[in-house]
Amino acid sequence: MNAATGKYVALVAGATGLVGGECLRLLQASERYARIVVPTRRELDAADAPPGRVEQVICDFAQLERVADSLRADHVYCALGTTIRKAGSQARFREVDFEYPRRLAEIALRNGARHFSLVSAAGASRSSSFFYSRVKGELEAVLREMGWPSLCIVRPSVIAGERGESRPFERLAQQALRFAPAAWRSVPATDIAAAMVATALREPPGTTVIESRAIGRAVAPVRGT
Repeated sequence: MNAATGKYVALVAGATGLVGGECLRLLQASERYARIVVPTRRELDAADAPPGRVEQVICDFAQLERVADSLRADHVYCALGTTIRKAGSQARFREVDFEYPRRLAEIALRNGARHFSLVSAAGASRSSSFFYSRVKGELEAVLREMGWPSLCIVRPSVIAGERGESRPFERLAQQALRFAPAAWRSVPATDIAAAMVATALREPPGTTVIESRAIGRAVAPVRGT
């Protein structure tokens, strides 16, 4: 936090994705943040990241140590992720969904960050028999073991929103889950991002886990920031 202004510095990883993009939009609209650091493989459009408060760090996530000095923030928002289909293999999926966030968390914590917010997934567990859920659970466990002063894990079911890429199976799932039990209904990306920002601004000590059905209730505090 800037001692003179009382404002925070945020870091958003995954800003080109659905939830990460919503986080970036909310942070730019918030008066609580003076600057937003955005590590990304390619430059964002000027409309998504107008010059001024947004500081883009063009990098290869497999080599984050090369830009470690630029990854300094109070609050880290991690929405990195892919699908096994898009990744092409389980090994590549694990690299994106486990290794990249782990390395980012280690660097940010070393650089003095106080809060880390992660988009995980409903059903995440390192003992899961499903590869996807197991990788998500393993990442959660590693982050807990790092000893973050404040850690927020958000576990949405299917994420609803307009993506820049085609994910037909997710669209079908959104429709199918409209009348499912609350724990498995699709959750708007806007609500996930708002819940993350609201929690970060509170910096609750220890680990906060927000299950899918509770995401909507965690949104309210961020309105009007």
